[in-house]
Amino acid sequence: MFKNIAFFILFSLSSVLHAESLSYQTLSPPQPTKNQDKIEIIEFFWYGCPHCYSFEPELAEWIKTMPENVEFIRQPAIFNSLWGKHAKAYFVAEALGVVDKVHADFFDAIQNKKQKLSSEDQMAEFFIAHGVDESAFHNSFNSFLVDAKLRQAKAMTPRYGITGVPAIIINGKYKTNGALAGSHKKIIEVMRQLIEQESQLK
Repeated sequence: MFKNIAFFILFSLSSVLHAESLSYQTLSPPQPTKNQDKIEIIEFFWYGCPHCYSFEPELAEWIKTMPENVEFIRQPAIFNSLWGKHAKAYFVAEALGVVDKVHADFFDAIQNKKQKLSSEDQMAEFFIAHGVDESAFHNSFNSFLVDAKLRQAKAMTPRYGITGVPAIIINGKYKTNGALAGSHKKIIEVMRQLIEQESQLK
């Protein structure tokens, strides 16, 4: 009887661990975070990705209620020149302090309105329509700061083992995505689980 109970416990524990291993992966080696006092969440995305676009509303709702000890970072992934151009648009928005104003609309312009938004002039028109001064846009677009962030982004994609988007990195230790978690909703569940786990460790 005791052997059967022990087997059941071990089987149940194994099933839980197996389920967790399927919902996320452990990064090896773990990557350093920017702020040791916070649980760092990084979202790797691409504006041209329909999965990122459909995940955005779920993520935006989570951001509104995320714990105070969490720091959320959007990180454009770069796999080719077009991804790099769209990443540059995000970094320009970040440098100008207008991410909240243009992020969702940039997604919509590409995904629904089928705008290319790949050249400086095309992006300038988009940003100007969102209240950004034309000269401020061009100055930021051609700035050393934005170029430096682009170079960093190109290195970060392989550094975190990113092979597709959207992908979420939890505190430099874990990676999850739609394929691992099973759905966009479950990505959020995995994030919450691992944030709680990391919070207890701190």
